[in-house]
Amino acid sequence: MNSPLFEQRQGSLPILISFPHSGIELPESLHHRFTPAGRAVPDTDWFVPELYQRCLDRLDVSTLIATHSRYVVDLNRPADGSALYPGRIESAVCPTETFEGDAIYAAGHALSHAEIPGRIECYWRPYHLALAAERDRILAAHGHCLIWDAHSIRSHSPRLFEGELPELNLGTYAGQSAAAALVARVVERLRAQQRFSHVVDGRFKGGYITRHFGAPARNVHAMQLEIAQRAYMSEDGAPRFDSQRAAALSELIEQILTALAAADY
Repeated sequence: MNSPLFEQRQGSLPILISFPHSGIELPESLHHRFTPAGRAVPDTDWFVPELYQRCLDRLDVSTLIATHSRYVVDLNRPADGSALYPGRIESAVCPTETFEGDAIYAAGHALSHAEIPGRIECYWRPYHLALAAERDRILAAHGHCLIWDAHSIRSHSPRLFEGELPELNLGTYAGQSAAAALVARVVERLRAQQRFSHVVDGRFKGGYITRHFGAPARNVHAMQLEIAQRAYMSEDGAPRFDSQRAAALSELIEQILTALAAADY
């Protein structure tokens, strides 16, 4: 029996949290085609739903959590394969390499271009249709909607960026995906704390979900938070959630989303 493509919860607040890269499942048809590096799915946004659990327990927000690995299809990339960051290395809508440059597919089992449309129809489109439907439901109920795209990544990824990534990376598509007053509420709370380094629209300005769904003129606002994984987990060896390290960050996320929930849109 096939696993569901995502887990969904409908909340009463005008906030929808998307977790497009937290899934680790691979269809059986891909297991034998993947290299050991591919089967290990190292570029997963590890434990991000767990990091947000404190917030989810206290705020009645909507959520959409993908179950399958981004190596099957990347839900935060354009379906047509166009670049989000022209001139930089970035993951494809159907990746063939890990962030470290290791092959995902074993010799003789390469991904064919003919497979990609089917992957998009089977995995990518249902997630985006669910996002759009929940956005529309929230809009009908509240007149406005905030989509918060939740991500994480290793602190060091030399092929993607130089040096060490700040711990909290807020992306607003250079101010185009969300109203300035909402962004200011987030920035105010980032600046009020001293524990985590942060930047706005730095290396990560928001992926496809933020750019596509963010439409402030239509009362739909979208932001992406890319978290350096050292802020809440061990980055050495097997992925391991560090609840003690994560506690302060979980509290900060709750404060940010509580402030957004109370905003006058």
